[in-house]
Amino acid sequence: MKTAVVVFPGSNCDRDLAVALESVTGVKPAMVWHAETSLPDGVACVAVPGGFSYGDYLRSGAIAARSPIMRAVVEAAERGVAVLGVCNGFQVLTEAGLLPGALMRNAGLNFVCRDVALTVGEAKSPFTAGYARGDRITVPIAHHDGNYFADAETLDTLEGEGRVAFRYAGAVNGSARSIAGIVNARGNVLGMMPHPERRIEPAHGGTDGRRLFEGLLEAVGG
Repeated sequence: MKTAVVVFPGSNCDRDLAVALESVTGVKPAMVWHAETSLPDGVACVAVPGGFSYGDYLRSGAIAARSPIMRAVVEAAERGVAVLGVCNGFQVLTEAGLLPGALMRNAGLNFVCRDVALTVGEAKSPFTAGYARGDRITVPIAHHDGNYFADAETLDTLEGEGRVAFRYAGAVNGSARSIAGIVNARGNVLGMMPHPERRIEPAHGGTDGRRLFEGLLEAVGG
């Protein structure tokens, strides 16, 4: 499966995502600089990594969402290409309009960096194909602006359409309805604050995150 990782000034998890994708697919991802205007031909998945794109000026992800490459990412998503945004990548996807809602400062106004328990939601998506609904997994988080917010109507829509992919199993950052990750209506775009790429081999303390990439490969890459 051919993949690509978008790199912005301030990205710091791009290599982590690249390692995870190569480990599962056996193919090195293309590393695509934010100033590029197109993605490589035949890409089946685009990953938008964590970090602090543009130093989190204005709002986290706001400047990155207007980078030239994001026009190509939006077009790819509209064609059905799988798009994964992790942490800052989730923020970028909301700012780009690919996912609803916004990521605000954590409720405690502190940076949180630890393992958290997640519950897999109902979302039917290539990204959750490796899990069963209700599975309990453990994945690291590292964010300051991970408090997911949306109005009640949007939250009800996400719930009603089964688009909540992951929920925090306990109090973490104040996210509405404990939402840790959501998908778009088509199911090919996932944004999540936890870092599955940091839990792909036993040396990381577990492999719960690897199942996301393996499920994606099976569902999209064959």
